[in-house]
Amino acid sequence: MDSTRGQCFIQKPGALGEPPKQFTFDGVYYIESTTEQLYNEIAYPLVEGVTEGYNGTIFAYGQTGSGKSFTMQGICSPTSQRGVIPRAFEHIFESIQCTENTKFLVRASYLEIYNEEIRDLLGKDTKHKLERTTVSPSEEGSHPELSIPSPDAA
Repeated sequence: MDSTRGQCFIQKPGALGEPPKQFTFDGVYYIESTTEQLYNEIAYPLVEGVTEGYNGTIFAYGQTGSGKSFTMQGICSPTSQRGVIPRAFEHIFESIQCTENTKFLVRASYLEIYNEEIRDLLGKDTKHKLERTTVSPSEEGSHPELSIPSPDAA
């Protein structure tokens, strides 16, 4: 692990003749790291971009039980244990409150991808699986999208 260069090398056990796999990353956080530290270093610049009109995504990836949900959600009290999401919401709405003569439209989604199933964690039924649909090439872009039912359809 070389945190200063943003690189990680992994050697496959028993494959001594093969070169190690190299991975690059923006940041690595250990068990001693705080959510505040992670937010300030990774999420804060992204949320600043969101307040300037850019889209932003925070993607937490890792093994089951590794702390992704706690890092993203945290707990309300003490405030030092708040997760990335409450910190980002506070950041966004404080920025809006301080801005004059500007209208904002804030949209947020909180999706879980687990075993290739996608769920909307902000929806009424968090166990409901979202279906993948494909946008026709004549429509804007031709990448897959998610079919998210409107709240009125439920």
